[in-house]
Amino acid sequence: MHQYIADADSGRSGAEPARAEDTVFESAPASGAEGHEAVQHLLQQAVTQGGLPGILAEVRDGDRQWFGTAGVADTRTGRKRSQQDRFRIGSISKTFVATVVLQLAAEGRLSLDDTADQWLPGGVHGHHHEGARANIRMLLNHTSGIFNYTDDQEALNRYETHPPELLVRIALSHRPTSTPGSGWAYSNTNYVLAGMIIERVTGRALAEEIAERISRPFGLSGTYLPHSSDPTIHGPHSRHYTKLFQTDPGVPVHDATELDSSMFWAAGGMISTAGDLNRFFGALLAGQILPPDQQCDMFTTVPTRDWIPNATYGLGVSSVRLPCGETVWGMGGALFGSWSYAYGARDGEQMVTANVNGDWSNGRWDDPIGIFTDLLQAQFCRRSDT
Repeated sequence: MHQYIADADSGRSGAEPARAEDTVFESAPASGAEGHEAVQHLLQQAVTQGGLPGILAEVRDGDRQWFGTAGVADTRTGRKRSQQDRFRIGSISKTFVATVVLQLAAEGRLSLDDTADQWLPGGVHGHHHEGARANIRMLLNHTSGIFNYTDDQEALNRYETHPPELLVRIALSHRPTSTPGSGWAYSNTNYVLAGMIIERVTGRALAEEIAERISRPFGLSGTYLPHSSDPTIHGPHSRHYTKLFQTDPGVPVHDATELDSSMFWAAGGMISTAGDLNRFFGALLAGQILPPDQQCDMFTTVPTRDWIPNATYGLGVSSVRLPCGETVWGMGGALFGSWSYAYGARDGEQMVTANVNGDWSNGRWDDPIGIFTDLLQAQFCRRSDT
């Protein structure tokens, strides 16, 4: 997960506190000792102790589903969050982009060993960046060494629109973090370049490729990459509230529901639902989307640093080792007013997707990652605790 830092819409400030009693349950609950009381308790804590406006979680266990929420979707009206809520998924977008790249590799239309220069001639040069040495695999597993454009807030704020070429140009105005293949460093630039390569290979917009290859075939009706000029979230959705990643409890809260997603595009611009993400990752983990060779490529991981604790990174996916020792697979995403986790068992039989519509947390959690880790622990470590 990466904390994008950029201007957000100012919107309303001074959000009202959410109420834990505004808790709803949908779908069929699991029974007996295998219920989700611990998960629901954590959702309530996220609101009452973490200070978040609202949180939702959907659990899938085989053919059973459970959905719960706490808090609100809209602090002005008190409307509750719903199972149909769409939200910005941030870096979970990377999993969709990597999946499309791997499908193109399976079709023989590109190779993971192809360099950035082969598909984007002269596009990755400047300040010692080496497009002739950075291959597609390095882009997808963040070992290219290419500078992360979202680390240059000042440059991003100079422009009203953010086409992919501009984002790359901002990155290349800085020195690389390492030579290609020599180290791991999370860089949103890698996935902007991957998106550009998809469009170069297919001759079509990235949004169309994601829709045709993933969203439509797998029935992900709430999942899409917005057009660069569309700041809205289509369909039912919660408001997205941000403190602009400031940690002081007294800073104002802004409504960032509408924003310029072109700044994130292939790196983090997509919108989805909890149910869609569980369906997508369940199919992906179960090997229903990629052929075996590409599945192996995707889930071959490298060590990470300065990122999610106890994580490794593959091609657009990550593994996280939980405190109980269990390992889950999926991806997390964060941007203004929306933090999400979608992780599951390696076979895809069990999945948990959670989203908070605020980008802060109080109490014993440093940020929503702590809340998400506790949720995963409650779901996947029950057998370890008995």
